Amino acid sequence: MIDDQAAQAVRHWRATAPDTVLLDGFHALKHALRFGAEVRAAVTSDKAAAVELAADLADDLTEVIADLLVEVEAGTLRDLVPRVHPTRVAALAVRRGRRENLDELCERPRSAPVVVLDNPRNLGNVGAVVRLAAGFGATGVVTTGDIDPWHPNAVRAGAGLHFATAVERLPGDALPEGPLYVLDPEGADIRSVTIPDDALLAFGSERHGISPELREQATRLVALPMRPQVSSYNLATSVAMALFHWGGPARPA
Repeated sequence: MIDDQAAQAVRHWRATAPDTVLLDGFHALKHALRFGAEVRAAVTSDKAAAVELAADLADDLTEVIADLLVEVEAGTLRDLVPRVHPTRVAALAVRRGRRENLDELCERPRSAPVVVLDNPRNLGNVGAVVRLAAGFGATGVVTTGDIDPWHPNAVRAGAGLHFATAVERLPGDALPEGPLYVLDPEGADIRSVTIPDDALLAFGSERHGISPELREQATRLVALPMRPQVSSYNLATSVAMALFHWGGPARPA
């Protein structure tokens, strides 16, 4: 039978969930904690396994995670989340504040680019790009269009690294200041272009590419090298190639 601590944790989860972000899995919880997220609730159906995983992969957080996690029955965990992560860990955290994100995105001079996703349609791709941006130390990720980059599916794909960089949705005519480098097949080969640190790197949607409106705003069009008859790269792959080119082989971390 579920004990009193677990019952209380479930009640707290249900009360907290509408105003928080789901951290789906151990790695999402780990990253969120490392980057200062306010975690309001954390549950697992196997606490011993989760703490052991923390000891193996995040020994800096083992005690914190052990204190946060409350064990609940496997069926209860299935009721609390859309689908149970293989690590059988889930948590709820307060979303980063919009004002904080905008301040980081708009601060000048910037030491790293802002990635702009123009009307993306695939939430998994958005999360993958956030994960890349966090890893490369980009200033942040801005999306245009109608999907929320903090949607649970995007946060899942980002492994909790939304808390490691500034992620916001903005209108196309309200992007942060800075030279706008738009990825476009008709642009100059990116290998011949130096991307400045304060650039906005803009990528079109998976289906339709860059919008005419954003293309017209471009400081410069740049293209990724691609073999003839290959139509496109995956969005996250394109972002990774562009950020790697910006960073160069000798740029300090």
